[in-house]
Amino acid sequence: MTIPGAAAAYIDSASGKMLEDLTHLVAIPTGGGLVSGLEECRGVLVERLRTLGGPETSVQLIPGDERPEWIDHRDRRPLATRDAPPATAVVRAAGTGGRVLLCGHVDTVHDPEGPFRRLEVDPSGEVARGPGAADMKGGILVAVVALEALAHAGVRGPWTFVLNSDEETGSYGSDRALRAVAAEVGIVAGLVFEPALPDGSLVVERPGSGQFVIDAVGKSAHVGRDIASGRNAITLLSRAVLEISAQSDAPAGKIVNVGVIRGGSATNIVPDAARAWGNVRFGTPRAERELSAALDALSRSGPEGELIVRRSFARPAKPRTPGVESLALLARRAAEELEQALPFGTTGGVCDGNNLQSSGIPVIDTLGVRGGGLHTTDEWIEVRSLAQRAKLTASLLVKIWSGDLGSGPRGANGRTPG
Repeated sequence: MTIPGAAAAYIDSASGKMLEDLTHLVAIPTGGGLVSGLEECRGVLVERLRTLGGPETSVQLIPGDERPEWIDHRDRRPLATRDAPPATAVVRAAGTGGRVLLCGHVDTVHDPEGPFRRLEVDPSGEVARGPGAADMKGGILVAVVALEALAHAGVRGPWTFVLNSDEETGSYGSDRALRAVAAEVGIVAGLVFEPALPDGSLVVERPGSGQFVIDAVGKSAHVGRDIASGRNAITLLSRAVLEISAQSDAPAGKIVNVGVIRGGSATNIVPDAARAWGNVRFGTPRAERELSAALDALSRSGPEGELIVRRSFARPAKPRTPGVESLALLARRAAEELEQALPFGTTGGVCDGNNLQSSGIPVIDTLGVRGGGLHTTDEWIEVRSLAQRAKLTASLLVKIWSGDLGSGPRGANGRTPG
């Protein structure tokens, strides 16, 4: 079953309005942890979803969790603070068929006080540039319009829409909510609206990601008068950095990168403290275990000083499971029926799709707009992809609700817990 004609016509007629709506969403600053902007943007979207879902639609706000205090290597204090991290909004609508989980994040990486604040359309009308236009306010809009088009056509399947506000900083505050919602009974598939690859490719697998910090503790001393009593923390840390960096083996799915180091205060003082922050990527659970063990093994205490390692592997690897394969192929069939190409691709990046799939449901996570320049002041989208991806999403939803994804425990093709 493909997208109903009335739904396709609705999207065609709404294409101009989609660009207007995106202009409004992009103009709401949601970078830098700006609480007022995050809440405003989330509120606009939640109200729109509540309206289209009908009288049985429910809205839940799940409180956020704190990030580990050691994660940040620079001051990330939000421009407007509050006692708790941003909440995650969960909107649930009733219908017939397997329940589909749709997910998007409203936060961006862009400075709300910087010069890159508005959506601007090129004179050709084919490309628009703005903060979060692709990553991922354009994608969220694609999903919302797809649901609106199907409701207009009288097609109402069950869906759950999750909107979080901290994906760009690792989803530490929303991770618990993401996994819990994905584990709810009845959900058969997850759709995340991160931007497609520039050629429109659908990402079907991702590595996992983790953060770590290494603290070296030495003993301070004057270099000229008392060097023998000193314990150089920078020297100790340097050896640890070399040791863990040797674990990198990209062909084996293991990447280690130490990106920031701090220590010392003057060249004539033996430094008593030094710290290094790093990131790891792992393609398989085995690679994750090996990197975890290697980091844990760095912690030690001896004559040269002490090494203390802390780590957080918050995003599990997202493999191409049989369930993911079936969901991706169903999306490709939906695209081909719309005369759209949908190649498959991979990326070294991570997203909330990693967290959702760890609860066992099959997830595809690049159903958003075509674009590029992510995390730069040249972030852009292909304007026509707004309507095209909305049609693709609507068609895919109809197929899932019609049972085309298959039936099995907790949904399509079984579950593969991460």
